[in-house]
Amino acid sequence: MAKPLRVGIIAGEHSGDILGAGLISAIQAQHPNVTFEGIAGPKMKALGCQSIFDMEELAVMGLFEVLGRLPRLLSIKKQIIQHFIDNPPDVFIGIDAPDFNLRVELALKNAGITTVQYVSPSVWAWRPKRIFKIAAATNLVLSLLPFEKAFYDKHDVPCQFVGHTLADDIALEHDQQAARKQLSLSDDDVVLALLPGSRSSEVGLLSECYLETANLLAEKIPNLKVVVPLVNDARKQQFKEIATRTSPNLALSLLDGQADMAIKSANAVLLASGTATLETMLYKKPMVVGYKLKPMSYWVYNTFFNFTIKYFSLPNLLADAPLVTELLQNDCHPHALEHALYPLLTSDNLQLIQQFTDIHQAIRCNASEKAAQAVLELINAN
Repeated sequence: MAKPLRVGIIAGEHSGDILGAGLISAIQAQHPNVTFEGIAGPKMKALGCQSIFDMEELAVMGLFEVLGRLPRLLSIKKQIIQHFIDNPPDVFIGIDAPDFNLRVELALKNAGITTVQYVSPSVWAWRPKRIFKIAAATNLVLSLLPFEKAFYDKHDVPCQFVGHTLADDIALEHDQQAARKQLSLSDDDVVLALLPGSRSSEVGLLSECYLETANLLAEKIPNLKVVVPLVNDARKQQFKEIATRTSPNLALSLLDGQADMAIKSANAVLLASGTATLETMLYKKPMVVGYKLKPMSYWVYNTFFNFTIKYFSLPNLLADAPLVTELLQNDCHPHALEHALYPLLTSDNLQLIQQFTDIHQAIRCNASEKAAQAVLELINAN
């Protein structure tokens, strides 16, 4: 029987929980005698991962939002580092959340613990010098996107491209009619899905703008139906309060989770940046990406970190071309969003769908299994 393994693992938000669950399941399949502990979301915990802290405590976005939570975040970091130094795992895996995980990884690597960063920070986009910190903190980076590995190879930092688990889990084709039936929508409806993010700060910053955009579209498209999947009860209540205040006459269908159903049912999607843009692309749905930070956070990033990047949504980054409209900060306002969405809602978008299909096939490579194999090989090598 294979020797027992202990894996430390931290996921900082909903998308990390999805990746973590896939990785845990794949490691368990290849090495059943394994335990996991750290900071986990509900999907990871359902597979037996012991969570020392609530994952929601790490789901903070924006410079000043982080500053407000800094004492607690520092306390969690100190405690989790000490826990793993006192009880060394065979490997520690940080999933995304680089501002938190890389600091944990550096301390653990310096203590002789093998570390892995699963999901590359966007060093290739706007903080390229960060790669030296990544090299110091990790024994291996698992990248989701093929161009990331080329960047790491150029700097001689160990990296393995594994693809994205969503590309494996989502079929190349899907049944829009079945999704609409499940959501009580008709084939004749023009369906707009709104995905304002999974964090409280995102829902607070984006929801009013998204709802006002939907109001403008409803004036032009009488049979418009708006579906809004919310990641949990707290985000649902937050969105509902904003909708009641700003768009009391807009017909909305608020969903408990079910982001996949909302996207599959839609003619087009308006959404925040992040993994949801990848999921929407994999379901071959036209989209507009609208995102905002709090003004002071954006000013600081723009002023001190050269926050100027070619693209920020995953479909455009993967294609290295402007396949989808991106509207950031002051450009993200209802009239601009409506102008970009209207043609997507009223045409067949066949060329875009084919481009999305080509990208889907390119990153569909059994990500969780490849990531698990890379982790196990790293443990054996150390």
